[in-house]
Amino acid sequence: MKYLTYLIIIICGIFMISSCGGDDDICESGEGTPRLKVAFKSAADGKTMPLDSLYVAVDYGSGKVQLGKLEKIDSRLIPLRVDDSPYTDVYFRFANKGPESHVRIGYTTKTAYVSPGCGIKKTYENLSSELKQSNPVQKVEAGQNQIVNEDKINLYLLF
Repeated sequence: MKYLTYLIIIICGIFMISSCGGDDDICESGEGTPRLKVAFKSAADGKTMPLDSLYVAVDYGSGKVQLGKLEKIDSRLIPLRVDDSPYTDVYFRFANKGPESHVRIGYTTKTAYVSPGCGIKKTYENLSSELKQSNPVQKVEAGQNQIVNEDKINLYLLF
């Protein structure tokens, strides 16, 4: 009888451990809200180029949030606002205390339910960009007009 009790406890423990977690507990297969993909071009010849360093900050509605510095990059993924705002302000600079360019990204959004783990996914359409302050970025150039996934370049910054 004593062994039967231990056997039942072990079997229950195995069932409890194997039932924990599932495929839709975590949104890990790229089903979440996609980010804006920015690449860089030379203003002189229009060819793509890598940057030695880039600092990015984004205003999500309550002031600027620093996304940090990346080095030796040819593109950067930037999360946009997920509230009902029709635009996101993004700031770019080469040095920590250097001059800063201000770019406003305008869009319309659509929402779709993905899964219990991921929740709702936003996609961005009708992208537009406006250069508000032009140092160090000299010009902006449109890429793909919608953000459905993170594969295509949506915006080119010309330096």
